[in-house]
Amino acid sequence: MLDEARERGMRPEYADVKRGDLKDRLERLQRQAADAGMPVLVQIDGWECSGKGYVMTHLLRRLDARGFSVHVFDHLTDEDREYVPSQRYWQAIPAEGDITVFDRSVYTGLMNRLDLDEADDEARIEALAATEKALTDDGMVVVKFFLHITRKQQSKRIEEYASDAREVLISPHDRWQNRRYKKLAVRIEDVLERTNFAFAPWHVVDAGHRKQASIEVLGIVCDAIESALTTRESVAQAPVDRSYGTPPDILGEVPLDLALTDEEYDEQLGPLQEEAGALAYRLAQADIPTLMVFEGMDAAGKGGAIRRLIKGFDPRLFRINPTAAPEGKDKKHHYLWRFYNNLPARGRIAIFDRSWYGRVMVERIEEFATQAEWDRAFGEINAMEKEFTDDGMLLLKFFLYIDPDEQLARFDARAQDKPWKLTDEDWRNREKWDQYVNAMNEMIARTSPPNAPWTVVAGNDKQHARIDVLKTFIERAQQILD
Repeated sequence: MLDEARERGMRPEYADVKRGDLKDRLERLQRQAADAGMPVLVQIDGWECSGKGYVMTHLLRRLDARGFSVHVFDHLTDEDREYVPSQRYWQAIPAEGDITVFDRSVYTGLMNRLDLDEADDEARIEALAATEKALTDDGMVVVKFFLHITRKQQSKRIEEYASDAREVLISPHDRWQNRRYKKLAVRIEDVLERTNFAFAPWHVVDAGHRKQASIEVLGIVCDAIESALTTRESVAQAPVDRSYGTPPDILGEVPLDLALTDEEYDEQLGPLQEEAGALAYRLAQADIPTLMVFEGMDAAGKGGAIRRLIKGFDPRLFRINPTAAPEGKDKKHHYLWRFYNNLPARGRIAIFDRSWYGRVMVERIEEFATQAEWDRAFGEINAMEKEFTDDGMLLLKFFLYIDPDEQLARFDARAQDKPWKLTDEDWRNREKWDQYVNAMNEMIARTSPPNAPWTVVAGNDKQHARIDVLKTFIERAQQILD
């Protein structure tokens, strides 16, 4: 791809186009994308001193600054290393109708590393592919550029910049890269080819002439946005071929008669909480991030199970994330965005009281998401959780199940004793019990790979459920620590 760009030079379709005309065109397209609620992500990567800043400046010069943002993807910081690799990508994605430009890209680290082992390399690329597939499937325009210059051109620019009074124009990394140009060129070519996805291809631009490179980038961005605006409505309305059949009746097989006496419960609870607290501390010492998801029927006892689980935890080690319907910024981003903003750092614990699984349950049943959106979410969620576990995260998923009679009894009790915990929505969801159970069975069946299995908890007896959650956490924590 690099040699091809150098031999081709400027793409012929943009050779006679005036840069000012392209800027006017992009200005119009920005307004149209905003009106359509279409997010646009432009990643400008390339060799050091290849003119990324120059190209970016001319790309954005005439745009409404209220509708775009720039994120600099420099070398990883210590804070970046605390989280899964793709988190900073997700945190920086544009909201509906906005344009975001990455100065460098999430690929910069991969391109400039010569010491990654093969498994880690493959895992990172797999995660990036899943991310960009999820974003483009959701209607985001993703345009990726690599600005290519020769080693000789890079050396010349380094010397030019070194003589400039503005010393910030170059850094030690520029010279480091120039000294290793040949090895890095092989590495960059490999990364470009392996991440040249059909849904988010690379555009390698000959940047030997800065103005021509800026024209080419402007033209490609304009064409990409215009094409996406043209096809956006037809893609959204395209019929979905849903081949999945009837899910297995997983919840129907749950032994809901399991129960503990008060004496058995009291005897086990304290020691298990103490052991769980000690394991939470060991996970922190080992820098292992832990993420726990709690889903289940309304009134199944998720909150009570969480409270008993964390009783022995150091409160500095965990954070609970209650998940309600998305609002504000959350609603204007991809549905996974808000969850990536709340992942645990290494050695910390994040607990989600409801989670991204709402996409394939409530959003499915209440038609807040289209069939295409919730159906592809199964694959998106599996890919996301695979990145988590590939990165060494302890991931536990609990589904607390109760039968309709037990739920009604708990609703009636809440109405009497804790009316603030009972909502009209709870009653509406109950009326759709069979629909929800079908969706839940499919969810459990399709999102229980070996790396991220569901633990279905029999919840008719609250005491049994709480002990079951504690024992499961202890077992899984011991496994990952050993």
